[in-house]
Amino acid sequence: MKLLISNDDGIYALGVRTLANTLAEAGHDVFVVCPDRERSATGHGLTLHQPIRAESIESIFHPKIKAWACSGTPSDCVKLALWALLDSPPDLVLSGINQGANLGTDILYSGTVSAAMEGIIERIPSIAFSLTSFTHQDFQVAANFARSLVAQLEREPLPQLILLNVNVPPVPQAEITGVTFTRQGIRRYVDVFEKRVDPRGKTYYWLAGELLEEVEPEPDLHLPQNIPTDVDAIRQNYITVTPLQYNLTCASGLRQLSQRQINFPSG
Repeated sequence: MKLLISNDDGIYALGVRTLANTLAEAGHDVFVVCPDRERSATGHGLTLHQPIRAESIESIFHPKIKAWACSGTPSDCVKLALWALLDSPPDLVLSGINQGANLGTDILYSGTVSAAMEGIIERIPSIAFSLTSFTHQDFQVAANFARSLVAQLEREPLPQLILLNVNVPPVPQAEITGVTFTRQGIRRYVDVFEKRVDPRGKTYYWLAGELLEEVEPEPDLHLPQNIPTDVDAIRQNYITVTPLQYNLTCASGLRQLSQRQINFPSG
């Protein structure tokens, strides 16, 4: 398959190198376009008020891989690849392997998920991969799963245009409980800004926060309650696979509001 890979940790991140090399060694035609530096938590931001540059990168990937470092955001990388750098569309857009979880509401901020979502916007099936640790450096287990998943999708494509958000626990392969489909959970932070003073006596703020993972998703989302959330399943060392879409319309809210009449004030 022809694969486009991006990320938000940057072109030199170990995660993307492990993913790209593993898939190239499996015989896939791999192209890599990543930010030239870390661009985590940029969401789906695009660069509109300055030029975007792309520089060819050699020697850090498998010899068969063609790679570029892009000055823009993760979403810029995928958009630039699809419209300027590649001569034809890829079969899949992959993003990652991210250093750190993209579970629950993390996906709203995630550059990793947003890069994959850009593929969906361009009508290309996409997958985001994350290793749920900021310190664990063995990305091979996640890359092995990516290789297996891509092979399965080559044989049996997805039934509809969706993004698969994959999170892999940071444990040896023998300790993986299994693979399970999940619904998006809640991973909310109680934001705390630490107030500090710099050497020049000026005040600045550093975003910190306490993570809350015990919050249950809203019950009226019409999702099957017997399917676990990604937040719960990852604690049991499952690889979680959550199907996502970019249409954020609240179906239940639309049904309830459509029964109301909203008047426009006259005069």
